[in-house]
Amino acid sequence: MTQVPVTEAELHAYVDGLLPEARRAEIEAYLAAHPEDAQRVRAWQEQNQTLHAWFDPVLEEPLPARVRLPVLRPRLRPVLRAAATVAWLALGGIVGWYLHAFSAAQPADAVAFAHQAAIAHAVYSPEVRHPVEVGADQEAHLVGWLSKRLGASLKVPQLLAVGYQLVGGRLLPGNQGPVAQFMFQDGNGQRLTLYVRRGAGDSKETAFRYAQERGVSVFYWLDGKFGYALSGEIDKAELLRVAKVVYQQLNP
Repeated sequence: MTQVPVTEAELHAYVDGLLPEARRAEIEAYLAAHPEDAQRVRAWQEQNQTLHAWFDPVLEEPLPARVRLPVLRPRLRPVLRAAATVAWLALGGIVGWYLHAFSAAQPADAVAFAHQAAIAHAVYSPEVRHPVEVGADQEAHLVGWLSKRLGASLKVPQLLAVGYQLVGGRLLPGNQGPVAQFMFQDGNGQRLTLYVRRGAGDSKETAFRYAQERGVSVFYWLDGKFGYALSGEIDKAELLRVAKVVYQQLNP
């Protein structure tokens, strides 16, 4: 019997639980024989889990009183549900386009970390009113708070020499516990984010790894017990220039 080729669209449908049971079994057999595609699927599943962790609480929030429509609500519920589904799928597609170029040849944990850093950058860097939880005017409090939550002493690199000023930072969830995100901005409003986690496993490998897709560049590396990822919508050479300054300041 001729085997039906597996398409990338089917792999996404497998991740989203949209395949018939018979085809799902065929895809699972295919993934067992193709480890690179299996790793891509695992990365997409982790991406979905991260998105759900961040945005499901928002979906559960009640509508403000000013936008409630008591009379029309019963008839509008199916429409609103459909609109929310479309919005969710659109968000997943956008993030997927940002992330699909990350190499499956990298260690799975490092790839997942880079994915999460890119998602966090894509979500928070466009924010105008609330890009950070704690602003740069409270830098000492920010560093102390995030250091306490991560259980390790953190440092914030000073990037004025390369044209970027600290905006502030926030606490985020990660696969291995709390994660810190610091945001920087240049005079033109271009933003970079530094994503920091603890739990890198005493790695002695400090080589930079790079990924880029649709204008979003990420350099990420492990250093001792920490993992770092610098993300921005700038070209590779410029991001590397800043990444080197960040590394030098964190390792004087």
